Amino acid sequence: MTDALVGVRGRRTRSLVLTTVIAAGSVVMILPFYWLLIATTYPSSEIFASPPNLLPGPAFFDNLSGLLTETLFGRAIGNSVLIASVYTVLGLVVCTAAGYAFAKFEFRGRGVLFGAVLVTLALPSQVTLVPLFQIMVTLGWLDTYQALILPSLAMPFGIFLMRQTMLAVPDELLQAARVDGAGEFRVFSRIVLPTVRPAIAALAIFLFLGQWNEFVYPLVVLRTPESFTIPVSLASLQGIGTTDYGQLMTGTLLSVLPILVLFLFLQRHFVAGILAGAVKQ
Repeated sequence: MTDALVGVRGRRTRSLVLTTVIAAGSVVMILPFYWLLIATTYPSSEIFASPPNLLPGPAFFDNLSGLLTETLFGRAIGNSVLIASVYTVLGLVVCTAAGYAFAKFEFRGRGVLFGAVLVTLALPSQVTLVPLFQIMVTLGWLDTYQALILPSLAMPFGIFLMRQTMLAVPDELLQAARVDGAGEFRVFSRIVLPTVRPAIAALAIFLFLGQWNEFVYPLVVLRTPESFTIPVSLASLQGIGTTDYGQLMTGTLLSVLPILVLFLFLQRHFVAGILAGAVKQ
């Protein structure tokens, strides 16, 4: 009886410690976002007050109005939405098609080509920055949407994720569809894609998030404020002498909200897609 009570108390203690650690970690993660929300409601002169403001202030709509009227941030939001959306759709087409080819077709050099795709995962984006810029200059694509969308459509991680997920689709199922007269495109679109839908949702988040947050490459190829994306536009708000931190924090909040909505909407598919891609080796 005593041993049973000790065991129960031990489990309760471990549960209490675990809950405390998780709660503390949650506070650490949430606190910067809370401070961001609070900072958007104060003018720039009061954001870094001491002691810090912990309750909302009255200046949110002033910051928002100044951000949208004194800058082209509204245009930057439209640019980012358009570029990220088109890139996500086209990237899904390219990555799913390439992953299907690597997973279900036998052709000479398949292993070498897939190995080359994996090698590119280890290359930092800065390595290709100068060559890409030279190519964009040659093509006359500086300050254009296609300069941001087309070069990175074949995302190596996306191809890898799709290939790993599609390996789990039974070959017998695809062969049965072919015997019934289904063409290759129909097999791909009607059987394979619905089967790997969670992985596609996960990849869509990766593609959209990557393009939405991209900063260095757009900063290099974009020239006019009318074509700026959100990260570049936020950087332009930081002046040499003064910076309106109220507007900067408001713009940062607006840039985060779409990502939170997208992730909350696709969260279940995101987790399932990542797990599905890790099952088949």
